[in-house]
Amino acid sequence: MDTFRQDELVLSAPASAPPAELYSGPVVQAALAPAPRPKVLRPALLFLATCITTTLVQGFSPGLGAYVRASQLASPPEALLVGLAALLAHGLPFSVPLMLILMSHELGHFVQARRYGVYCSLPHFIPIPLPPLGTMGAVIAMDPRVPNRRALFDIGAGGPLAGLAPTLIFLYVGISWSSYGPIIPTAERFGDPPLFRWIAEWIHGPAPAGHEIYAHPMAFAGWAGLLLTTINLIPLGQLDGGHVLYALLGRRANRVAHLLFVVIIAAMIIYWKYLFSYTLLIIVLALMRPTHPPTARDDVPLGPLRAVLACLVLAFIPIGFTPTPFIMPK
Repeated sequence: MDTFRQDELVLSAPASAPPAELYSGPVVQAALAPAPRPKVLRPALLFLATCITTTLVQGFSPGLGAYVRASQLASPPEALLVGLAALLAHGLPFSVPLMLILMSHELGHFVQARRYGVYCSLPHFIPIPLPPLGTMGAVIAMDPRVPNRRALFDIGAGGPLAGLAPTLIFLYVGISWSSYGPIIPTAERFGDPPLFRWIAEWIHGPAPAGHEIYAHPMAFAGWAGLLLTTINLIPLGQLDGGHVLYALLGRRANRVAHLLFVVIIAAMIIYWKYLFSYTLLIIVLALMRPTHPPTARDDVPLGPLRAVLACLVLAFIPIGFTPTPFIMPK
């Protein structure tokens, strides 16, 4: 297993829309009441709090160490400034790229929802003052009354596609600033997905025996963005991948989702040693239910271009997924 050292779950409100009736006439989108203006204060405060927590999880330890060392040679105010500078120097190269990735993802959903006249709240980021990420991504509240499968695809895929662009940029730049180093079994380590490994091998060549990539904070932010994007693309329920699958298959997607959920549960039982990191995710998915509500007009075809893009979006999962994102020290 290749390793290295160092939300979003975008959820929509549950829907109970009536089944769509088949209709062969022209497509007419019903007039919707003007969408209320999204509330700003709470999302802004959560965004600020998440900026702080994502900076602290990477910068607190170096900042504290710098403060302790400086306090032996300088006055307390000077030592405090030295510690704060070290905290920001180590924390911002991680928090700024990660927040840009998450914001791009959420804005992708927001812009597409507004385009179709579907109410969508501003993103509510989830700050977690715990390592390694300092956040659990973000959630948005969206009106379940989506006009048709085309709109559902554009809204659902808009987030991952918008977030993937900065993710790939930060991965490339961050990995180019990283280097290989010896594996330390007692240190905190992270499993790298195939795409991360391919970029590392493209830039630095294959890892020498007994070595792994020592990730720059920007590379770690790209890894986190890749992990969250891939999790969101799992084709179940109200995850982004669930939206994409329903847009592609219509009501047949629910049968596929049920089968996939059974396969995931079986894999969790058989390969618990490797997949235990996803336990909380599986519990959340079970509570959400793997099925997807219908759109107002399921009979509106997705179209060949969107169908191909939907397949490509779902095909990204194997190259962005890692079964062991967090490797416990021995």
